[in-house]
Amino acid sequence: MPEFAQITAFDLSTSQLVWLDFTAKNEELQSIDPDSTSAFSSYIFEKIKSQGGQVGIGGWLENRTIYRSREQFNTGKSRNIHLGVDIWLPAESPLFAPETCEIYGLANNTGFGNYGPTIILKAQHKELFYLFGHLSLDSLEGKTEGQKIEAGQSVGKIGNYPINGDWPPHLHFQVMQNLLGQKSDFPGVCAENELAFFQKYCLNPYPFLGLQEKDWAHKP
Repeated sequence: MPEFAQITAFDLSTSQLVWLDFTAKNEELQSIDPDSTSAFSSYIFEKIKSQGGQVGIGGWLENRTIYRSREQFNTGKSRNIHLGVDIWLPAESPLFAPETCEIYGLANNTGFGNYGPTIILKAQHKELFYLFGHLSLDSLEGKTEGQKIEAGQSVGKIGNYPINGDWPPHLHFQVMQNLLGQKSDFPGVCAENELAFFQKYCLNPYPFLGLQEKDWAHKP
């Protein structure tokens, strides 16, 4: 795996990371309403601060309980397996391209629990796509499909709620090798019986963040 530019202002391979757990194993979630975005946000950022962290991170293939009350994850089937990585940083934190790409698609995917402002980058000379979800609205300004973005160049900023899909401020970062006909959107959560299908196309994002197996092997 070649080296990639850092997508945040922090070098995640050397930063103090706090791994956040949103599975049923985390009993702290029982006292929190994840639909109350302000309360959920306070929980997350107080957790990071209390552990002396710089960045909150986690989520790849995590079986999450926090989607149970959100209608869009429970229309006909229960979707609870998270296909990307969440990077929890304050709103307005800058974000950067991991390698030289072009903007493949961009949109404001509105709705409670959705991505909000979203940018999908396509790597040069290969079928590899990077999804940046939950951005600020102004991250979309001045950008067009086909626009080239160099490695390490600004992609946008982390958005705040409610514009970011009404989530605590964070980046949903996902790596795909096929968008399955999508342009500016792609499922970030799937049902358990869909996981084998989506794992054909959704890659492990941690190496693209400069993290080695030792960094994520003991995550919750």
